[in-house]
Amino acid sequence: MRELLAARGIQLTKSLGQNFLHDGNQLRRIIEAAELGKTDKVLEIGPGLGPLTELLLKNVGEVLAIEKDARLVDFLRERYKPLAPSFSRPGGGRVSDRTGEGKFELLHADALKFLKREPRDWSDWKLVANLPYSVASPMLVELACGARAPKKIVATLQHEVAQRLMARAGDKSYGVLTLLVQLDFEPRGSFKIPKSCFYPEPDVDSACVVLDCRTSPLLPESQREAFVKIVKRAFSQRRKMMLKLMREDWPVEKLEPAFVEMEIPAQERAEKLSLEQFAYLTTKLLL
Repeated sequence: MRELLAARGIQLTKSLGQNFLHDGNQLRRIIEAAELGKTDKVLEIGPGLGPLTELLLKNVGEVLAIEKDARLVDFLRERYKPLAPSFSRPGGGRVSDRTGEGKFELLHADALKFLKREPRDWSDWKLVANLPYSVASPMLVELACGARAPKKIVATLQHEVAQRLMARAGDKSYGVLTLLVQLDFEPRGSFKIPKSCFYPEPDVDSACVVLDCRTSPLLPESQREAFVKIVKRAFSQRRKMMLKLMREDWPVEKLEPAFVEMEIPAQERAEKLSLEQFAYLTTKLLL
């Protein structure tokens, strides 16, 4: 990777979270964790120089890669030039095909802005990506959107963020991100990836998480906005009692009976309530 970047005069940008995973063993672990098949369609965000992309194309039917850095987009287009593009799309999209390997579409775009600007149904897709660390959390929250969410997420990100995604009630890492993603996804496992597996080496540890979309939603879509509001308010000041914080948004006449029915102590903090309790509390407050 160092040689490829040097040959093209590319200096990586720290603000874009450009730390590229190059270790073959770790890349294969990611592919195995994604449980891929030839009929799968995969969204890859931040392909970089394409080592994961190459493995994805050998294992799935279609890959849509979104890359923000124009220099890397040019490199990827050159790398896949032998694939003989079958057609192009506005905005830099290119779909290619080669015998025995999946179709490849490459978009030059800011992935987070793209996801917000063009909400689409990803339910038949899997997200398999080494996410840019700077925007990993908001990207996952944007994708975790009920019926439109991918059926599986296998993502490499900061170890600290991975801990939040895998956390349970009472854990130190348990919080807003945990609940916003786990409302739609069940955590299946994770594995740590050493710093030495990246170029350049990041300042933080990394991990790959595996999340499966829930087959049965915990809440109807009509209650999602209220759930998000409740969770954010409850964790707005972690050391304060949840009941007092929620009085800013909800009348005491609704809050206190709900807490009593659910046997939640008036002094309880948000970090002690499970995902299921937050979901049930949402339903109770909307009655």
